[in-house]
Amino acid sequence: MAQPRILILGAPGAGKGTQSANITDEFDVEHVTTGDALRSNKQMDISEMDTEYDTPGEYMDQGELVPNEVVNAIVDEALSQADGFVLDGYPRNLEQAEELEDMTDLDVVLYLDVSEEELVHRLTGRRMDPETGEIYHVEYNPPEDSEIEDRLEQREDDTEETVRERLRVYRENTEPVVEYYDDQGTLERVDGEQAPDEVWESAKETIESAT
Repeated sequence: MAQPRILILGAPGAGKGTQSANITDEFDVEHVTTGDALRSNKQMDISEMDTEYDTPGEYMDQGELVPNEVVNAIVDEALSQADGFVLDGYPRNLEQAEELEDMTDLDVVLYLDVSEEELVHRLTGRRMDPETGEIYHVEYNPPEDSEIEDRLEQREDDTEETVRERLRVYRENTEPVVEYYDDQGTLERVDGEQAPDEVWESAKETIESAT
């Protein structure tokens, strides 16, 4: 089987990182994320784009959002260098979804389907060890050491108010992308509320049947 070209979609907390790692290992493909692609191409010459800066790194160093056209070019470059991939974190809007069609032909579009209440439960239950940076979950992955448990902290972006705002922004920007692929008949829904191993089995079967 040729190395598949996979797009994985899902809200924050849906488990895209976990399943992308599984896909990478199982199918020997690259995990392409927007963040990694940007960091790998910080010095890419974009002077011909007539943008404010001549490299993506200058936007990042100034703490500014990298323009859509630059992100598109970087993702295009990353995908062109990969024999197969799982693309995670792009496209974030319809414009990017249309750009992606010109970059590559996808073999499968996986959507990890998780209800908002479950997403809130997952994200608000996360805790960080301030000494090591390790992430735990009060229910799904508590530390075995009571000393570690006592010092765990909830990050500001994991409070319920912040989580619900992140999900609102996701729905506004990225749910139209889900509908876009659904309307095309290319979207494969996977029940993301199963146990991680069961989600993986469903995702693996879906990929194998589509490629």
